[in-house]
Amino acid sequence: MTPSVNRLRPRRSCLAVPGSNPRFLEKAQGLAADQVFLDLEDACAPLAKEGARHTIVDALNNGDWTGKTRVVRVNDWTTHWTYRDVITVVEGAGPNLDCIMLPKVQDAQQIVALDLLLTQIEKTMGFEVGRIGIEAQIENARGLVNVDDIAAASPRVETIIFGPADFMASINMKSLVVGHQPPGYGADAYHYILMRILMAARANDLQAIDGPYLQIRNSDGYREVAGRAAALGFDGKWVLHPDQVELANEIFSPSQEDYDHAELILDAYDYCTSEAGGKKGSAMLGDEMIDEASRKMALVISGKGRAAGMTRTSKFEIPEA
Repeated sequence: MTPSVNRLRPRRSCLAVPGSNPRFLEKAQGLAADQVFLDLEDACAPLAKEGARHTIVDALNNGDWTGKTRVVRVNDWTTHWTYRDVITVVEGAGPNLDCIMLPKVQDAQQIVALDLLLTQIEKTMGFEVGRIGIEAQIENARGLVNVDDIAAASPRVETIIFGPADFMASINMKSLVVGHQPPGYGADAYHYILMRILMAARANDLQAIDGPYLQIRNSDGYREVAGRAAALGFDGKWVLHPDQVELANEIFSPSQEDYDHAELILDAYDYCTSEAGGKKGSAMLGDEMIDEASRKMALVISGKGRAAGMTRTSKFEIPEA
């Protein structure tokens, strides 16, 4: 298998849409979310899951998802729904599907099993083998302990996602507000969890995505929680309501000032290392010394800005001799 998954898709805003609700599925197509995932798990009641599979297939095949990463979240492997979720959705809409999201991943073998099932379906249907990616959602202590192996389990894996609500329950965290700090603990109770996921993702060239914030009317709370993940280096966050889409896109995009500065660093470094620039390993950009490490840092910011469709407002001027 020679996979062609795209681990660099923009995922600043990842919109959750109940797979059993045709009205929401239609509305989601017009929102400015980078990614939309059509949900067969928590957002679907058990009696609605079978019908939702077919509703999702129809939405993927006949909807206009231009510019969006198209994902379906299936049920986790501890249920009896998973295999039929995958078979129905991928056989029915494989060419119009980018990724399968697997929730409550606890070990690498669960990723391997999904990879094998996807490969069998692709070969049977004549689809390109390996094109459909996997998003792995970490929602309990066992999954976090095994996150390194999970991240490396398949070349299909594109993202590692933090699922805060189930995770908080799994470790008996003393809080009922998803993402908020539990009372009585003076530091950031989520720092280790987020960094653990981020390290596993980056070590395997994957994206790291923060999970949902359930208080959909509390924009200040969303901004605080999303800002924490963005500051660490996460690539995006779930959105549960249209009002959260714009917030996520803003928070997980560079500021205009930072984007302009990153592009200037890249231009200046290219020039100083060139023949015309004297083949130097470092140079001054204003009052700042830049070198290869500066270039690597600037590539991160410029990459995020370009993916967000930002336009630079500054221009590099060759320094006077």
